[in-house]
Amino acid sequence: MIDEKILSKLRASTEYISGEDLCKSADVSRAAIWKHIEKLREEGYDIEASPHMGYRLVGIPDRLIPSEVKWKLKAKVLGREIISYKKVDSTNDIAYELAEKGLKEGSVILSEEQEKGKGRHGRSWLSPSKGGIYFSVILRPRMTPNEIPKITLLAAVATARAIRDVTGLMAMIKWPNDILINHKKVCGILTEMKAEQDGVDFIVIGIGINVNTPHKQLPKLASSLREELRLSGKDEYVSRIELAKRLIECLEEDYFLLKKDGFRQIMDEWKRLTDMIGSSVKVVVQNRTFEALVHNVDPDGSLVVRRDAGTLERISSGDIIMLRQKTDE
Repeated sequence: MIDEKILSKLRASTEYISGEDLCKSADVSRAAIWKHIEKLREEGYDIEASPHMGYRLVGIPDRLIPSEVKWKLKAKVLGREIISYKKVDSTNDIAYELAEKGLKEGSVILSEEQEKGKGRHGRSWLSPSKGGIYFSVILRPRMTPNEIPKITLLAAVATARAIRDVTGLMAMIKWPNDILINHKKVCGILTEMKAEQDGVDFIVIGIGINVNTPHKQLPKLASSLREELRLSGKDEYVSRIELAKRLIECLEEDYFLLKKDGFRQIMDEWKRLTDMIGSSVKVVVQNRTFEALVHNVDPDGSLVVRRDAGTLERISSGDIIMLRQKTDE
């Protein structure tokens, strides 16, 4: 609590804050202030000290610290509680377990590293230390289980918007749960739920973003935000804290929009953020594999493809492999 009072005072100004002012804010002695300043420095905070002037916050650690993510966070429900770990098997597993114990809607689980990050169909998601955002959020919507694909598409829209806002990169959506930049995967989304036949108890949205992950640690056909910035001529690190904040804000904006006005506007935004419609794809579903053209996305979140014979088929699960992007006439 004392650490947070000191940080709150330092964050609020770019000027030096006197030791006396920090003492008043934290209600402790000057000796205690010095001890806590040293502790914060050990945690990675860059705090300058100047005789007769006081202390000034110069930099923050590259860690997803809950208090840093919450600082000036523009969200009312999502992110009210943030739990952060150094290493877990899977943030989705932690969130699911805590949701079963009653953790409130909007609670966010973050980790610096995952040992068993999860993708669709039981696949793994590479989650090296400090390279990405490994994030799960608990929602408790009034929905039926067959509406859950809408939440996955909503999460994709929010994630693409957040990446665009923070980096300026043209993040695009690939159905149902991938975010691509220059046709390379930078993010995956996994939605899990606990539900009865007539309603959902809770949903866990898991989002893994390759933020500053070194190229050599990435799987084939994948990339990171920093790598794509480098290729565009901007060799700079992306602030994981700022991206996590914006992701929480975009998720809340779109979630509230869904509850207030339904899925139509989310679906329109999804279509704006994808270049799949009109493209050739290979569909792998159950024991079938075939090529088709992407025709549309249904209001329930299913992908609609046009077969060679002209018939339309709805795809609610399976793998979609991009063959040729649509070309403008």
